[in-house]
Amino acid sequence: MVDEQPPRRADAARNRARLLEAARTAFASGESVALERIARAAGVGIGTLYRHFPTREDLVEAIYREELDRLCRSASELLDAAPPEVALRRWMDRFDDYVATKHEMGDAVRALFASGAVKLSHSRRRLTEAVQTILDAGVPAGTLRADVRADDIVASVVGAFAATSLEGGRQQRARMLDLLMDAVRAPGLSG
Repeated sequence: MVDEQPPRRADAARNRARLLEAARTAFASGESVALERIARAAGVGIGTLYRHFPTREDLVEAIYREELDRLCRSASELLDAAPPEVALRRWMDRFDDYVATKHEMGDAVRALFASGAVKLSHSRRRLTEAVQTILDAGVPAGTLRADVRADDIVASVVGAFAATSLEGGRQQRARMLDLLMDAVRAPGLSG
């Protein structure tokens, strides 16, 4: 039997959402951010922040998990709006935004992985499943190659980010991801 958590009160859920948004914005500034500043930006007291997120790591973990969920859900949403080959490239762009957000929280995210609070293998599996959703639509449509593996795409995208962390990296990544798309499109299709 799985223990279910009681539903959050509406005001508590709103406070949590505001805290996560304020923290995401604060961390994106690239500065070291005090939790008090995040609470103030969310319009709540520091006690409310600590009730939801007892430590900075808890807050970072919640942002990380929420962003991962959003990125993975976006695969289906993109397929609803565009052909599979376009959806895959747009998903790669969303991955770019996802990584940029995590970059600003770099040390805290690395600490999550080091502590075991977040497993890299779990994250990689979720990303692979998202890409597989797109491949499963693109292969029968004849727009994506049947011999392409989702885990290879994820590894290639992650590699592109690891290789382009210097100035001008975003433009270089875009070119590299376009090259990757050229490789995974079905023969005869052009970008």
